Amino acid sequence: MSSASAGGNRSRSYIVAGEARGHHLLTIHGYLRTKFTPTGECIMSRPFIIDGHRWCIEYYPNGVCREVADCVSLSLVLDEDVAAAVKVQHGMRLVGEADEDRPALLTSEDRFPSRGVSSHTRFIRRVDLERSKYLRNDSFTIRCDIVLEHDIRAEDHTAAFVFTPPCDLRQDLGGLLDSEKGADVVFEVGGETVAAHRCILAARSPVFAAELFGPMKEGNAATAGVVVHVEDMEAEVFKALLRFAYTGLLPETRKEDLDVTCQHLLVAADRYDMKRLKLICEENLCEYINVNSAAIILALAEQHHCVRLKRACFRFLADPRNLRAVVATDGFQHLSRSCPSLMVELIATLAM
Repeated sequence: MSSASAGGNRSRSYIVAGEARGHHLLTIHGYLRTKFTPTGECIMSRPFIIDGHRWCIEYYPNGVCREVADCVSLSLVLDEDVAAAVKVQHGMRLVGEADEDRPALLTSEDRFPSRGVSSHTRFIRRVDLERSKYLRNDSFTIRCDIVLEHDIRAEDHTAAFVFTPPCDLRQDLGGLLDSEKGADVVFEVGGETVAAHRCILAARSPVFAAELFGPMKEGNAATAGVVVHVEDMEAEVFKALLRFAYTGLLPETRKEDLDVTCQHLLVAADRYDMKRLKLICEENLCEYINVNSAAIILALAEQHHCVRLKRACFRFLADPRNLRAVVATDGFQHLSRSCPSLMVELIATLAM
């Protein structure tokens, strides 16, 4: 008997029940002001993407209906039209800085046959929220975990062994920056030299494009190895800017240092017109507005035309307790002297 006959004619296939997981962190700033929202009316979060679908969260500060008017209500919204029903399990919970990575329990199961809203969640009584450790500086954060059930499907033996890994472009480009292979421009910044690739920088920043491929630089061999002097910037900040240009990632930073890092990077992003980096820095700095930092961040927002960050500072200062404490700081006194027009705008905003 041949070895093939001894083994028999065998084959294998699989039944695969897949799923996709993700989560979204929603921070409510200016909680006291949101309490003026009437019962049954919601404030919608910005859209976010999980498993290719666009979602939003509806926040009802005074409940979704009269029966739960003493509670905060939340609901998950599918913010797009779909061809087939989307099956979802989800849960929401309050989080602090120390436990943002801990998933919420999956407490609801819904089907979204089309654009729509999940069942409303009573979530928490306002009195309990206001007594909790999660409400700090008039802000709190909600973590929403979502698990999407994929259709059960059959796969053959070959398909089960073929796996496409995630895109590794950012790792490859980050490695290219580290290795300096093919680098054709050198920056002198803060007493250090940093090598990079003109084409990548020009694709990521219109300012780099004009600086490196302007009318006097036609991209020929004569421009290879050009040295560019960067004034008024620390070397570490410029390196972080380049790292983001190559990988789309912020530098690894201790959480307690992230606000200072983002302040410096916001200035650099504005200088080189890297809009996404600037917005990421704005978003992060919104989390660090407090009595000690409000004046500094407000000045930064005004100087670099950060409308959302400026609005977040005004929202923080709308609380009379915060305003009284900030006015007593040296930073606010300096701001009032250096930018009186901003003070006029702040007073007008608070008077509304």
